[in-house]
Amino acid sequence: MRIIMLPLLLMLLLSSILFAAEGDSLEAGVNPGYHEQPAWFKESFLDLGEDIAEAKAAGKRVLLYFYQDGCPYCARLLEDNFGNKAIADKTRKHFDVIALNIWGDREVTLPSGKTMTEKHFAESLKVQYTPTLVFLDEQGKAVARLNGYYAPHKFEVVLDYVAGRHEKEMKLAEYYARRNPVAASGKLNPEPFFLPHPLRLADNRRESWRPLLVLFEQKACQPCDELHKDIFGREPVVTSLSNFDIAQVDMRSTNKLQTPDGRELPARKWAAELGIQYAPSLVFFDAGGKEIFRSEAYLKAFHLHAVLDYVATGAWRHQPNFQRFVQHRADVLRAKGFTVDLMK
Repeated sequence: MRIIMLPLLLMLLLSSILFAAEGDSLEAGVNPGYHEQPAWFKESFLDLGEDIAEAKAAGKRVLLYFYQDGCPYCARLLEDNFGNKAIADKTRKHFDVIALNIWGDREVTLPSGKTMTEKHFAESLKVQYTPTLVFLDEQGKAVARLNGYYAPHKFEVVLDYVAGRHEKEMKLAEYYARRNPVAASGKLNPEPFFLPHPLRLADNRRESWRPLLVLFEQKACQPCDELHKDIFGREPVVTSLSNFDIAQVDMRSTNKLQTPDGRELPARKWAAELGIQYAPSLVFFDAGGKEIFRSEAYLKAFHLHAVLDYVATGAWRHQPNFQRFVQHRADVLRAKGFTVDLMK
């Protein structure tokens, strides 16, 4: 299942530098319900062609905010990020923010004139996390996409990247690394369970029954360091990782590798072909070398563990929406008396 955007919004997928949620945890079992959105969000008729044109005329860009009620990460975005005056002022100055409920029934009109409900629009964009934020340029093309919650200082970097039109110069991951030159270790983090280099991924697909997880990283990447230090050191996560063949790819390297479909390409060219914009990004392939899911995010342990189980168990075949899978998983654990904190 290759994740593809509508012609309107070409996906730059994740998690991304995508960073995990930070800060105080929420009490287990608390459903925050609906969260009041800032009054300065645009009151849109959801005619995206008109919205893009109006934003362009005002020297702004459109920011689509996909949310759902009861989402603790959405609450953190609204309270910690947009509750920060400097971030709110910067967002208001450079963007028209349009909120879309991933389960909503309001009609959305695309620039092409095609109409669909909010929930079908979210589904067409493969929105798997809330909040998901899609930043559009003046032609309606996605120039950045955040699949999940970013802490305020990290979120502001993305605002600056899109507001400054820096996508014309460099990828978001590179821009972030330049803004935070001493934040990362400056090296890749090897793991004993990674496939050896040079990578022969088509050969691996012919020889192995396990799904393939390709972990796209880069050397100047603090979230990559955190992923290995804080998450890959946990026994339940490592146990789930044992269900996969795992390849680490430096997304900026010129070294060649064999792709799952048998081509010989420089790593950076393959990453660009897949639309990898962020580090770390996790891309999963089936036994035939076909992409089945991706998580462009550095997620906290609960969500990363859920991603691994979502793919390893084959649940993606029966439940195409990962968000529903995660919620059901949390509900089952809570029903059994386990404490579930989505922010850890």
